[in-house]
Amino acid sequence: MASYRIGIGSFNLKDGAVGIGTESTGLGNLKVEGTIKTTDLDVGVSTFTRYAGFEGEQNNIIRDQTLSGEYSTTGDIVVDDGNTLTVGLGSTACVGSVECISVKHHFSVPVGDTAGRNKSSGYAEGTVRYNRDLGTMEFFNGNEWRQFTYIADIQNSPSSRGRGLSAGGALNVGGNQSKIIEYIQIQTLGDSLNFGELATAVRYNAACASNTRGIFAGGIPNTDVIEYVTIPSEGNAIDFGNLSTNAPAPAGLSSQTRGLFAGGYSPVRNTIDYIEINTLGNALDFGDLFTGKYYGSGCASPVRGIFQGITANNTSEGRYQYVTIASKGNSIEWGDPVYKRTVASFASNSVRGILAGGVNAQHPWFDVVTTSIEYITIASTGSAEYFGDLSRYRSNSFNGCSTSTRAVFCGGAGDNVDSPSATLMDSCEFVEIASSGNAQDFGDLTQPRRAMGHCSDSHGGLGGY
Repeated sequence: MASYRIGIGSFNLKDGAVGIGTESTGLGNLKVEGTIKTTDLDVGVSTFTRYAGFEGEQNNIIRDQTLSGEYSTTGDIVVDDGNTLTVGLGSTACVGSVECISVKHHFSVPVGDTAGRNKSSGYAEGTVRYNRDLGTMEFFNGNEWRQFTYIADIQNSPSSRGRGLSAGGALNVGGNQSKIIEYIQIQTLGDSLNFGELATAVRYNAACASNTRGIFAGGIPNTDVIEYVTIPSEGNAIDFGNLSTNAPAPAGLSSQTRGLFAGGYSPVRNTIDYIEINTLGNALDFGDLFTGKYYGSGCASPVRGIFQGITANNTSEGRYQYVTIASKGNSIEWGDPVYKRTVASFASNSVRGILAGGVNAQHPWFDVVTTSIEYITIASTGSAEYFGDLSRYRSNSFNGCSTSTRAVFCGGAGDNVDSPSATLMDSCEFVEIASSGNAQDFGDLTQPRRAMGHCSDSHGGLGGY
């Protein structure tokens, strides 16, 4: 037999013999024995509690009620005799009259988007939430938010992790921008494979990434366009938003959640824009470089981003600059390079930044290509140190890609790009980041290109691969 519960507001009983209860037989109609004397009698059904995150909302159901979402309670759900509980799509009970509903051991975690939470504070270690931007669970490890990982199909299998992407670039010395996107598996030597295409043909575009999304921004011809791809799934790029201004030849870097784009030229810029990688939209102001740079590149740890590049009027100033990625503000001087250069390639894990190749920025005509590789310890300040050499002269590779252990540099020009004799390259080579030494052959691009944007799903080793 059905049981029923009725709630009554404050009243005075005039007859101590009054009782309220249900009939023991029959249809369970409410019987009242004796007399109730009261004013402003409020009668209602027991309260549902709906959990939205960790905070409960209360719905007092008095008459016929339609539930269109998910409801839970720690007690009984009781519907008054003659009333109807209607359950809409997305809920877990039948439509129609209800005699008994039982809900046990149900719990919903907090839900929100990436922008709705503080990135680095205000949470206890182990806090769990669902991120609707990512479509996955995430947890706070005491320093940053990380995503739960799962293996659902071949695209998310371990063999698809550690991907490096190369997008755009120039197919000849004079320009002829490209839409090509191709990829390599950084931990496995071999040639690159076709991934898809950019919406806009571009060269000298900046790039950054999370462990799931690759971002490409700015470039030549002068553009403010930002596009993105989902790294585990081959396909064409999709519009993300726009930079604050046209930015030919900016530098890019990222943490797991935030991407930064700095500098550019015509005129030489000192602006720094930022995006939240998992939230589509236009870039916002982050701060300024202490000196404007172009033809630059960047690398990052989970906390700090490093920029390098040539300054206005082709001066030889080549000092590194750094920012704290989670905190907006102007850049601060990091220290001096071993070899002042432009159109060089940066890659990193969470500890070291590796800068390779480029053109001698101290030469009067900027026409001497170098094989030199140097490294920095991102968390410190000071001066870069010699690492080794590339196997070939290589400029205009324009950033590398990396895992937590390996950095790869692809394409570029084997001579000053303005020289009629310049030769474009399709070769890739790699170094092991933790141990100094010369680069080794990795494989080849699908075709020779220079001035591409590069990123990876474990950029800076943040993906753990």
